[in-house]
Amino acid sequence: MAMRQCAIYGKGGIGKSTTTQNLVAGLAELGKKVMIVGCDPKADSTRLILHAKAQETIMHLAADAGSVEDLELEDVLRTGYAGIRCVESGGPEPGVGCAGRGVITAINFLEEEGAYEEDLDFVFYDVLGDVVCGGFAMPIRENKAQEIYIVVSGEMMAMYAANNISKGIVKYASSGGVRLAGLICNSRNTAREDDLINELARQLGTTMIHFVPRDNVVQRAEIRRMTVIEYDPKAKQADEYRQLARKIIDNTNFVIPTPITMDQLEELLMKFGILEEEDESIIGKSAAEEAVAA
Repeated sequence: MAMRQCAIYGKGGIGKSTTTQNLVAGLAELGKKVMIVGCDPKADSTRLILHAKAQETIMHLAADAGSVEDLELEDVLRTGYAGIRCVESGGPEPGVGCAGRGVITAINFLEEEGAYEEDLDFVFYDVLGDVVCGGFAMPIRENKAQEIYIVVSGEMMAMYAANNISKGIVKYASSGGVRLAGLICNSRNTAREDDLINELARQLGTTMIHFVPRDNVVQRAEIRRMTVIEYDPKAKQADEYRQLARKIIDNTNFVIPTPITMDQLEELLMKFGILEEEDESIIGKSAAEEAVAA
């Protein structure tokens, strides 16, 4: 099987890194050889696999060594649970330069050092999805990842980010092979969430690959810096991540998405009761003013 390069996008705080690491643990359990490339300045994409606070990033190591040319692959590549290979791109200090620069540097370095020539089945890029600027668009733009998965929930901003990421995919799909491979719903327990995300997926021309329910075992495992599959393999949630892993292995539904307008997104949210029907008389009024009017 050829190596599949997948990028997982989603808005900050959606549980993207947690979902990626738990999914990758499921793939490793099924005998797949996987590498995670953390492309988020927080550098928290590999800690559950490595049982570590945070992995040393390529950007940080390069700064210490003098330049990225002075690094060797073994300086930046760590192997964790079930042989999963881990790399963190890192970014500059906050307020200095573009956070996406680290992603560009890291991916170029890994290519030059032959990190992709191993017997890998999957590479997963864990990418910050609120910002579709140069560096964070790298896995889409440079024909690295062919499959994009978006982690989403029934919250408005998560859906807004998913739609924005879809616009980014459209932009680069014509010149390259990048495709949207599906939405992963990381549940926030909002009302009719699965129906809502299924409908968003339909409008974007894709599917909801899996609905990951909310379960406190995820947090309990995180405190121990472990994935659920390692921490409590018999937990129901471990089976959810196994199912997600199998669905990704079998997935062949790769599309150029059809992003929707802000109006269409609002209509969708209204249909599911997340936004109330617009009542012109209350727009711009505070709760205190509304109380007086009532």
